Amino acid sequence: MSEHQMNGAEALILSLEKIGIEVAFGIPGGSAIPLYDAMYKVRKKMKFVLVRHEQGAAHMADGYARATGKPAAVLVTSGPGAANTVTGIMTAYMDSIPMIVVTGQSVRGMLGKDAFQEADIFNLTLPIVKHSYLLKNANDIPRVLKEAYHIATTGRPGPVLIDVPKDVGTDLCTAGLDAEMNLPGYHPEPKGYTPETLQAIADALAKSRRPVIVAGHGAVLSHAEDELRTLAETMQIPVTSTLLGKGVFPDSHALSLEGLGMHGTAYANRALVECDLMISVGARLDDRILGVPAMFCRDAVKIHIDIDAAEFGKLVKPDIRCRGDAKTVLQDLLPLLEPGDTAEWRKALAGYKKKWPLGYAKKGGLHPPQIIDALNKLTGGKAVMTTDVGQHQMWAWQFYKCDKPWQFISSGGAGTMGFGLPSAIGAQFGRPDETVVAIVGDGGFQMTMSELATAAIHKLPVKVFLMNNHYLGMVRQWQDMFYDERYSGVDLEGNPDFVQLAKAYGILGLNLKRAADIPKVLKKALEHRGPVLVNVEVVKHEEVYPMVPPGKPLEDTVMEHPKKKKGRPAGRRATTAATKANRE
Repeated sequence: MSEHQMNGAEALILSLEKIGIEVAFGIPGGSAIPLYDAMYKVRKKMKFVLVRHEQGAAHMADGYARATGKPAAVLVTSGPGAANTVTGIMTAYMDSIPMIVVTGQSVRGMLGKDAFQEADIFNLTLPIVKHSYLLKNANDIPRVLKEAYHIATTGRPGPVLIDVPKDVGTDLCTAGLDAEMNLPGYHPEPKGYTPETLQAIADALAKSRRPVIVAGHGAVLSHAEDELRTLAETMQIPVTSTLLGKGVFPDSHALSLEGLGMHGTAYANRALVECDLMISVGARLDDRILGVPAMFCRDAVKIHIDIDAAEFGKLVKPDIRCRGDAKTVLQDLLPLLEPGDTAEWRKALAGYKKKWPLGYAKKGGLHPPQIIDALNKLTGGKAVMTTDVGQHQMWAWQFYKCDKPWQFISSGGAGTMGFGLPSAIGAQFGRPDETVVAIVGDGGFQMTMSELATAAIHKLPVKVFLMNNHYLGMVRQWQDMFYDERYSGVDLEGNPDFVQLAKAYGILGLNLKRAADIPKVLKKALEHRGPVLVNVEVVKHEEVYPMVPPGKPLEDTVMEHPKKKKGRPAGRRATTAATKANRE
């Protein structure tokens, strides 16, 4: 077919392939039929994956991008089809994940007239996309697709939405596929800083004796892991990472403090309390990290490196701000640095590590950290792990040790339940030869569990470990700690038999109910060639520690259960890291 004989839908599919989209996830519908017809007729290389729900499609594209660094496409119909992607688009936007979302739309003459399955998805998604297009002319399609990819993948990445009226898809497209972009107002330059800024950072680092690096998702997205490690080792600076920054600095490294914030390690939080300098590399410094913003590193010099100037001063006012791509900034900064004198500081933090190690109960039933710790040992931390959202997410962050970035995939900013399974499917499509493990809870899993069909149809070897405590566990933990055990809306009575559910989809289902069976069941699941769901019957009441209570500073990190509750096993007396440190 000549490019000059294409209709708009055919131009769109060919343009997706031309810009490098390798896989599209979606479900067809009336307004999207021309797009799907074009995919049937002209698609050559791009893989299409039929999903069971549009939210699942968006999460799969998200997981694919987080596993590969490359955007995927979402291809859905108008109205409810487009609206069903909103949660997935928001999840990607909050975590700076690139994707191209193509939505079918009513014909141009019916726009704004409440046509069947019409929804103004352009305006519905304006706050949660990096950019939006509503196509009015088929000849704009090659240019728009090229621009969409460029916008999604440069600067701070994010999702871009393209709304395609049905008749735009059927109109003749006479434009060639080699269209020129027209983005005069878009300038995602990697360098928004001066040599003086870099020298100020170097001077502050040279004076510091108790520095800490906070490594965020921006360091992952910019592939800055080598530069970050060089910075830490040259200056001998301890490193703590955010949830989405996990793996950008090796968890096993002697300078690693692992995670910080609400459920971070006590020693990472203590380091931020006592440091004299904090340098954030690609971290948003959001509320889950800070505790009380006004008290965060209040006696320290605060340096913030971020590609997005909008992040400076949102919650914490930096002393030195440096706008730029994390990798580029560090490459320019490293030649200015000299080895630092942090021996006493590192010794103090090593002492905190010994006092407050991460731990978990090993008696009285199965405990989620047991399973994650065992998976960590069996996979050597080399599997790609995705999580849903809740207690199991925090335990996975704490106990699954990553020495490389792009290994830990989780919904950070949005905290989206239902993310774990479809993101694992997307990650497996992106990295077909690697082990992909999904850690999910019985609450979030049931929101997108129909995507088991997608895993089964494509014979994806995704391993799903379902931490089944018959509760919405994180909400229950808050009700337990802060609402005097008034458990409201958290008991998941009526859960299905998850093993039988897996079998109904043609997937291997396994039960795990005894600690003695952990090695056997996990090994069987990991060695199975197809998808597996393991139903892990964990204890109903278990809480994630350490924890910074809401509205409290990092100094008030809680190490143990606050108090004894009637009708419950004896709780341990509330002990904060600060209390222990002050005693000693």
